[in-house]
Amino acid sequence: MQVKIDSSWQQHLAKEFEKPYFTELAVFVKREYKNETIYPLPKNIFRAFDLCPFGKVKVVILGQDPYHGARQANGLAFAVDEGTAIPPSLQNVFKEITNDLGKPLVHAGGDLSRWARQGVLLLNATLTVRAQNAGSHQGHGWELLTDAAVKTLSEEREHLVFMLWGNYAKAKGAHIDRSKHLVLEAPHPSPFSAASGFFGCNHFSKANDYLVAQGKTPIEWL
Repeated sequence: MQVKIDSSWQQHLAKEFEKPYFTELAVFVKREYKNETIYPLPKNIFRAFDLCPFGKVKVVILGQDPYHGARQANGLAFAVDEGTAIPPSLQNVFKEITNDLGKPLVHAGGDLSRWARQGVLLLNATLTVRAQNAGSHQGHGWELLTDAAVKTLSEEREHLVFMLWGNYAKAKGAHIDRSKHLVLEAPHPSPFSAASGFFGCNHFSKANDYLVAQGKTPIEWL
């Protein structure tokens, strides 16, 4: 699999691309795209990295899998393309943003590329999935690559905000250096858990307050 990814990430993840697990992952993913319906489109597999170069990352939001329904996954965690019905978890994210910031949404669609271009890395742990089969590409190597991405951000950058929603994300972010980054944890925004602590977590204002305190431009979440 030829890796088409932003040059800054290509540099920071170069050692991963040379490891045996990535070679095996590439063979698996190629075969899956040839024989099955796989999301997202191949050009969007590394979109989270492409829209948010390594040196521009301010905030990291960790997801688990791409959406497995038609016309949903677009390479950014939690996001969908403009004009696509907004999934329940993203609806709850928007609800928390408006409650937290006390203002209505300016952008009501699910395209979160505006966040990515401001420095929000919307990273799923697994970057591909088989249609209508959640978790189908877990355990094939993607998690090793995305773990490496989180690790190198933690080690080589300073004063980033990591938003960890749900137990899966919390486990993935367990080794982030909290002495030099802000780590915000809450239940997942899924309808099954949002009311147990995601609502009212105020992560978006907390993130912006921290960024401003570090002399950085806050994120325009709305």
